[in-house]
Amino acid sequence: MRRFIRNIKSMSSSSQNFVSRSVIKKVFAKLQKEGDGAVVRRGISRSEQKLLDPFLMLDEFSVSPPAGFPDHPHRGFETVTYVLEGGITHQDFKGHKGTIYAGDVQWMTAGRGIIHSEMPEEEVNKGLQLWINLSSNEKMIEPNYQELSNSDIPKAEENGVQVKVIAGESMGIQSPVYTRTPTMFLDFTLDPGSQIHQNIPESWNAFAYVIESGEGGAVFGSSNSSPVSAHNVVVFGTGNDGVSVWNKSSSKKLRFVLIAGEPIGEPVVQYGPFVMNTQAEIDMTIEDYHYGKNGFEMAKYWRSQ
Repeated sequence: MRRFIRNIKSMSSSSQNFVSRSVIKKVFAKLQKEGDGAVVRRGISRSEQKLLDPFLMLDEFSVSPPAGFPDHPHRGFETVTYVLEGGITHQDFKGHKGTIYAGDVQWMTAGRGIIHSEMPEEEVNKGLQLWINLSSNEKMIEPNYQELSNSDIPKAEENGVQVKVIAGESMGIQSPVYTRTPTMFLDFTLDPGSQIHQNIPESWNAFAYVIESGEGGAVFGSSNSSPVSAHNVVVFGTGNDGVSVWNKSSSKKLRFVLIAGEPIGEPVVQYGPFVMNTQAEIDMTIEDYHYGKNGFEMAKYWRSQ
């Protein structure tokens, strides 16, 4: 399905009939401690999972040395780490190691099992981490990575609207990222007074997360809706053409990510960093991790450096 973005000033007659999804929920991402001394704003938690299948969690993180996210396991889903400031160094028990910096993305498929660490590289390190569920037939695949530097991520600009296409398609450009669970991940910046109308497949679930906004700036769904401040998740209903957004600030840019995905429609049983379909599968995962088998063979021996 073709997905696009247009500024109101360049609308065709067909786009003037664009019907936006309505906002059905707003969630302020409150600060909480996570990892070893790190602070996150959790925008999506278990209470939003049913509304936002296939998405499991969204954190906006802020971490400075010596805090971080030391060695920990995952199974059954994917993590997307998008650095906004500073850098994060990642290493795992498969021998993969590297650092992503501001504007870079790491798309990690945990699959049947990974143990890794994510530690800050600079004095101030901020970003987003999104957890995306995998369908039952892909939960036990081999781990995999897709990494894009800022220069590799497609970008476009039109009439006061800039977009970085991390996954999916917008403004006629498409990301090279392969999404096992069909996903759209777009980073928008709107100049004061501009607006966008982004198509989304009707059956997909969608939400936005506001990174930066001036007072009264971020308006979603309808031009007369109440403005949304920074650090809020905006959950949209399904159906209609997509999402409309206005920046009504007179002086400040609006920056937000728009994320959408095809629902998997399967049971979700989560135990911390393990996400499976049944409690029996969770019990088996805990056993695999404890005894170092079925994907966790290196669990007893590996330590990050």
